[in-house]
Amino acid sequence: MDKYLGLLSSELNIRQNQVSNTLALLNEGATIPFIARYRKEVTGSLDEVQVAQIRDRYKQLVDLDNRRKTILDTISEQGNLTPELAKSIEATLTIFELEDLYLPYKPKRKTKASIAREKGLEPLAKIIMIQNSQPLELFATKFVNSKLGVDSIEDAIAGARDIIAEWVSEDNSVRSRIRNLFKNEAVLSTKVAKGKEEEGAKYQTYFDFGEKISKAPSHRVLAMFRGETEGFLKLSLEPDADVAIEAIERKFVKSSNEASSHVKKAVKDAYKRLIQPSIETEMRQLLKEKADLESIRVFGENLRQLLMSPPLGQKTVLALDPGFRTGCKVVVVNPQGKLLHNETIYPHPPQNDQRTASAKIQRLVEQYKVEAIAIGNGTAGRETESFIRKIPFKTDVLAIVVNESGASVYSASAIARAEFPNFDITVRGAVSIGRRLMDPLAELVKIDPKSIGVGQYQHDVNQTLLQEQLTQIVESSVNKVGVEVNTASKELLSYVSGIGPVLAQNIVDYRNENGPFLSRTQLKKVARYGEKAFEQSAGFLRIRDAKNPLDKSAVHPESYAVVEKMSKKLGCSVDELIQKEELRKQIVLSEFVTDKVGIPTLTDIVAELAKPGRDPRAKFDMFEFDQRVHRMDDLELGMILPGIVTNITNFGAFVDIGVHQDGFVHISHVANKFVSDINQELKLNQKVIVKVLSVEIDRKRIGLSMKEIS
Repeated sequence: MDKYLGLLSSELNIRQNQVSNTLALLNEGATIPFIARYRKEVTGSLDEVQVAQIRDRYKQLVDLDNRRKTILDTISEQGNLTPELAKSIEATLTIFELEDLYLPYKPKRKTKASIAREKGLEPLAKIIMIQNSQPLELFATKFVNSKLGVDSIEDAIAGARDIIAEWVSEDNSVRSRIRNLFKNEAVLSTKVAKGKEEEGAKYQTYFDFGEKISKAPSHRVLAMFRGETEGFLKLSLEPDADVAIEAIERKFVKSSNEASSHVKKAVKDAYKRLIQPSIETEMRQLLKEKADLESIRVFGENLRQLLMSPPLGQKTVLALDPGFRTGCKVVVVNPQGKLLHNETIYPHPPQNDQRTASAKIQRLVEQYKVEAIAIGNGTAGRETESFIRKIPFKTDVLAIVVNESGASVYSASAIARAEFPNFDITVRGAVSIGRRLMDPLAELVKIDPKSIGVGQYQHDVNQTLLQEQLTQIVESSVNKVGVEVNTASKELLSYVSGIGPVLAQNIVDYRNENGPFLSRTQLKKVARYGEKAFEQSAGFLRIRDAKNPLDKSAVHPESYAVVEKMSKKLGCSVDELIQKEELRKQIVLSEFVTDKVGIPTLTDIVAELAKPGRDPRAKFDMFEFDQRVHRMDDLELGMILPGIVTNITNFGAFVDIGVHQDGFVHISHVANKFVSDINQELKLNQKVIVKVLSVEIDRKRIGLSMKEIS
């Protein structure tokens, strides 16, 4: 581990002891949320992103070292490992440079060069490379041998050129030079595949397109690669070939005689046949990896914002999963999300039974003392919202449109079947919509993040990396908010630091058998809930009705003694310390510093005492679509409408304006100023005001702008 500390410190711009301490915690099994929240003295207050960077880069370096060892062993077994080569291999920091050094020694299948060597032409290749002025025929004649398949001087020279081409292609400095040329000057070009003009019309932008890879944004790269994969585009990637060949010639062509002309031919052959295809493959891989990472970053940021959406809170909710022909499924769930009632109403065509439907809704609202109505935003969503808003209720009832993306995935999942084995998917979907209004995070963790629909080219990127990143985002969000252990589902509990699916199920089983937990220490009675799991998870679990007020806070049990010392010093109880700001202001942090507890942790403790267990998410904000528009036909150019941001990409944002088709705001129309990073301007689920710029009903496209709206 020590060998990587300097490099990691330099690359990540943090101290070496921060790196070593963080790696030690990770190796001990500590989770990223736990390290970032409860080990600030050890890491120097690194955040979750920095801890993850250390973990990921360390793994890359270990993998590189494993490959390095394999290469060193292989070359050594061949008897070709010189001290200079070993030193170069040890100093290499990228996989591509490492493979360049290995290339001349890598076992090969039969090549043009290997065939030429078998014919005894390597000495002639060496003579040509010297590039003296003597006629080549004097030397080449000696290598003509019909038995070996060298029938003429031309055959001999051609074979020698094949060997020279391989030498050129395996030269480390040449590959490095051409690789840099690709990075800085290569153009990613696309042409339409022959005969695919009509079928591939959606890729028309790329039918004759070219862009330097150094400037190509991730969404365009992924679009072009997808078009190639689907067979609609032909894609190439390289710099100016003449420039590349001239760069190689400068190293190998030493004169202007006959031998030099053959070296030139070999260089050109080496570039076109060996170097260019190889480096292009590398660059494609790097370009794809870069685009994947950016796309995954955008997806992750969107997911984080969605998970951290403001919750309405624990209320009795009536939820509707709208529909036309099949009706609207109606459910009532209690403040804990338990299903109390379900039925179907038919207020829309073809039945149009609004009187009966209205009466049923009124009865359910009164019977169950419903406080809010959640309406799914899918098919018939706006019509159902309009219908609900016309019903005269005796009490104030909130009516809120809820983004139902992924609800159908949940309703058909094993999780939903296990929870509601006696109900069909429409009931499960409606329950999910209601719960999502109360607590988006608690409900969305039950759905595969990839099914939530906030990604950019999510099916084109590396699926393993995508899953890892999204899982990390979910874990981060869950632990940031904290989890009420007595009401949380096993799915929500499984994302808590140090718990996982098995222990989450054990917690639920214990809760079902013994009733609600009364304290955090009681968790240790759960099967397989050891000291390590308790250390990692306890601070993120809340027990609202616990006797000890700290059990409902983010103060870790390991710090309870510190809080007790604070209260004793001030001559008050812990309860009083929490309730009275004037007491907390009297705390002198330096008086409680120990060798394990420093100012960062003490600062967090006092901040938490001021708001024990308070949800860090923003307060719920009511929103209502413009009642003039329900379908695309209702839209008029220039209309100013309220909307909700449903998806953010690097090139713009999608906004729901209530017409069953999201409109698109190009990045150039996000603000009156130039926007380089759209995530600095917009957040998922943000309420915005937009102007209608264009409406294409046949193509289901709506152009919107957020500029110059008064």
